[in-house]
Amino acid sequence: MTDLRRHLRRLAGALALGLACSAAFAAAPAASPATAAVPPAAPPAKPVAFPDPFDDPDDVPMPDPDLWQRIRVGFAMEPLETPLVRQHEDWYASRPQYIARFVDRGSRYLHYIVEQVEKRNMPMEIALLPVIESAFTPKAASRAKASGLWQFIPSTGKNFGLTQDWWRDNRNDVMAATDAALAYLQKLHDQFNSWELALAAYNCGEGCVARAIAWNQKRKLPTDYLSLGRLPPETRNYVPKLIAVKNIVLSPGLYNVEIDSIPDQPYFTTVEAPPKIDVKVAAKLAGMSVEDFVALNPAHNKPVAVASSGTLVVPLDKAETFRANLEAYDEPLVSWTTYQARRGESLEAIAKKHGLTFAQLKLANDSPKLLDKKGRLRQAGPLLVPMKKGVASIVATSAPATTPPARVATVSVPTAKPAAPRAGHAGGKTYVVRAGDTLYSIARRYNTGVDTLLGLNKLSPQSVLHPGLHLRLP
Repeated sequence: MTDLRRHLRRLAGALALGLACSAAFAAAPAASPATAAVPPAAPPAKPVAFPDPFDDPDDVPMPDPDLWQRIRVGFAMEPLETPLVRQHEDWYASRPQYIARFVDRGSRYLHYIVEQVEKRNMPMEIALLPVIESAFTPKAASRAKASGLWQFIPSTGKNFGLTQDWWRDNRNDVMAATDAALAYLQKLHDQFNSWELALAAYNCGEGCVARAIAWNQKRKLPTDYLSLGRLPPETRNYVPKLIAVKNIVLSPGLYNVEIDSIPDQPYFTTVEAPPKIDVKVAAKLAGMSVEDFVALNPAHNKPVAVASSGTLVVPLDKAETFRANLEAYDEPLVSWTTYQARRGESLEAIAKKHGLTFAQLKLANDSPKLLDKKGRLRQAGPLLVPMKKGVASIVATSAPATTPPARVATVSVPTAKPAAPRAGHAGGKTYVVRAGDTLYSIARRYNTGVDTLLGLNKLSPQSVLHPGLHLRLP
């Protein structure tokens, strides 16, 4: 990158010199054929004052680079000659709000992804793949049970070391899933010796692409990506979508699209954390809203963050605040405990044993397959049990942490640039409650928090949802 900047600066200096020379020639009167041999009587023109040369090419002024410039420089894949690219360009270009939303979300993660792509010497188009997979939604889930920015299905995630248990789903962990996705893509490239085919295999599986290649080989047909007619429709559109996004990032003006600048600097870092801590407490210690904290720590399945690696992720400018506040905090870090339940136990009996209502315990352990028709547990396993402190907030919410917790130190840190507001739905939406629904399941389905739903609908955590009830959604 330093060599490139030096080269660009030299070009800028040469361009400035060339423009000055052009100005000098333009200022001098042109000689006519009749007088070309006769020197003019007028005194010679005053020489043009050239700027002093730069001693060091690094001193040549250049525009401040942002992350998009770094991404553009790293593009390495060839154009795809297919109408599908133009089709997807038109689709994205006609949805500027969609682009603005994934840029807003991606601004948290892109710098880290770009760094990892560069370390592996991969084409920078790969850094844009989460646009196609999840639009940079950290907990995106598909009907095929794929999850996270990179949309790993459970089996592939396990193959690449992504733990999925009661507490965590590391398919949603930004750093772990990015490392796994790039390792998988590199493996596919080594297998097919083509980034287009590697991407196709990432979408439909290596067996799918291998069979399509074998079908063409049997008929002595080309085996490049565009020649494989036996790929599923989604896979035939997959790489054109990525190239379409690349083209828009490369020249947004050509598509009448504006892309907000992203600083070319890390957005987040890791901080040492206790083995278990309430998500809401951790967010307050970092001076963040729970929503923003979860966006950086999306792997946690419960309202308790289990730092299996001994760390949590916070914005770079919140790290010292978190460390200082954690050291000064002298209240319990966790307001939950676990209970190892047996199959067939009554959830109501367990709730009474812990001084809770049936609804409170069910809300804390929301799962469509948790109970049978008699309210008994379908299988053995841990239950999350809120202590008295945790009853009022059964799950982590998106309510901003406006005040620090009691006896928490305050550390002065630079203020981060606020995130751009996200587009909402005019008038909001409503949801009709169905049998088996809980506030937690509805909140998770619509990517919001339980406290948000409680506030919008003037409900309390003890409220019982009845089928047919209309809930307002944000």
